[in-house]
Amino acid sequence: MRRLPVVVFAAVLGSAPAYAADIAARSTISGVTVFPTGAEVVRLAKVKVPAGEHAVVVDELPPAAIPGSVRVEGMSTGNLVIGSVDTRRILVPHADPAQQASERRRLETEIEKLRDDRAGIEADVKAADIQKSLITKLTELPTVSPQPGSPAAGQIDWNQIFGLVGARFAEAERAQLAATAKIRAIDRQIADLEKKLASLAPGQQQRTEVKVFVQSGGEVDLELRILYQVGQAQWIPHYDARLVTGSKTAAPKLTLVRRATIQQRTGEDWADVALQLSTTRPGTGTAAPVLEPTTVDFEPDAPPPRPMAMPAPTTMSRSLRGRQATAEMADAAAEPAMKAAEMQQSTIEAGAFQATFKVPAKLSVPGNGEQKRVELETTAIDPSLVVRTTPRIEARAYLYAKLATPRTGAPYLPGQVALFRDGTFVGNGRLPQLTPGEDHELGFGADDAVRVRHAVVDEKRGESGIISSSRTDARNYRITVKNAHSRPIQLTVLDQVPVSQNQDIKVELTTRSQPTRRDVDDKRGVMAWDQTLAPDEERTIEFGYRVVWPAAKRIQYGR
Repeated sequence: MRRLPVVVFAAVLGSAPAYAADIAARSTISGVTVFPTGAEVVRLAKVKVPAGEHAVVVDELPPAAIPGSVRVEGMSTGNLVIGSVDTRRILVPHADPAQQASERRRLETEIEKLRDDRAGIEADVKAADIQKSLITKLTELPTVSPQPGSPAAGQIDWNQIFGLVGARFAEAERAQLAATAKIRAIDRQIADLEKKLASLAPGQQQRTEVKVFVQSGGEVDLELRILYQVGQAQWIPHYDARLVTGSKTAAPKLTLVRRATIQQRTGEDWADVALQLSTTRPGTGTAAPVLEPTTVDFEPDAPPPRPMAMPAPTTMSRSLRGRQATAEMADAAAEPAMKAAEMQQSTIEAGAFQATFKVPAKLSVPGNGEQKRVELETTAIDPSLVVRTTPRIEARAYLYAKLATPRTGAPYLPGQVALFRDGTFVGNGRLPQLTPGEDHELGFGADDAVRVRHAVVDEKRGESGIISSSRTDARNYRITVKNAHSRPIQLTVLDQVPVSQNQDIKVELTTRSQPTRRDVDDKRGVMAWDQTLAPDEERTIEFGYRVVWPAAKRIQYGR
């Protein structure tokens, strides 16, 4: 087929001339690109177009299709020109009206027949009731005085009569019970048929109709490619970080698995489609905010009184769609004699401003919000291990893996990460937005082979000075760490000193062990001691501080 030389975007309704006839075309979804918020759907429609001017109508787009995003491309076997494209919302019946009417008549006839059968069985129940009533009256005969001229009571064989009464009463009871059971069964059938009948009530649903106006020089086969965006769809990234800590002779390894959860409520099912996941965020803003000038001036001596007025209306800003975070547990370990199943990996197309993951196999995503999970990529990283402790808060050490993301490939979007250390799930963390080549640290739980102790050596408070006296608060601490590993470890000890909020309050660091870093992560007063501990080595860090302030005032420690 020959590709048409035009790509036409949706036009305003009423812009097209009157064309000869409408040609209905059926379409199918061939591919979907899902964004962190929203998706772009591709539909294919094939139709035979006779010579002349026509309008090809595709009415299967969901009502959630964004009108401004609709565009049409085409290929044909002959000369054909696309004039314009219109879109509009329409109401269409849920099913074929003639077929629905036929099915309704069939169900109504069946319900009438069942009701007639029920009426006949009810007559049998009433007859059994009358029979039981007559039999009951026969049991009262022995108590009735004989009438003159009638046989004497001693001449009647009551045993025979009572046997006959019992047999006939049991037969009537069984017949009544059987009839009642039939009525219950018929009532259930009628209820089921009435539910089906109610579901066939005439109904309509909203759809988006696309009308493509074409001019053809002769009969041609036309293939239309309709692209449109929908908003109620998303993919959420989440990750597995699997750390193998290694040994004295083996270096540690980290496997970072990128996964995605896809869901949509667009009103249409994506059945067996080619799926792509893009990092592009359509609809979240196209330009940076504009800064307005900020002025500074002297405060007036007395502010003028405020006039009473109605409050000005406020403009609500457009909020971003929230992202659900989802986490996935690890696959069960394979038996030693079995070969591990390989996961299909997506291919990545990394552009200058976005990345696209192509899911390897076709996927079906229903339009009811059901989640679909796919694995996108597995990356092997050589991390460096570091142990970190904050003994002032908790006398325990924690293991961290320092990693650098690959310098080529797609960025890592924010998402939850499931953390595994030597095959054991230790908890969940959070991965921030990471660009290719960016460094990051992930915590993998407590390291019980590093012993940490924190002690207050002394606390002193007093006053000094004769004329202008001042007060002091001096404190000293001792931190002891010991490496019980069989290999050296990189250790970071974190602690802090108070930060003065007033120029009359002086804080002096008094330490024997100088920190290697100060104001860690731009946090004032936070210090770090970075060191390497050999196997079975113990280190002691001693530090303190002294706070001095005027004696006439009081101080308080806060955060």
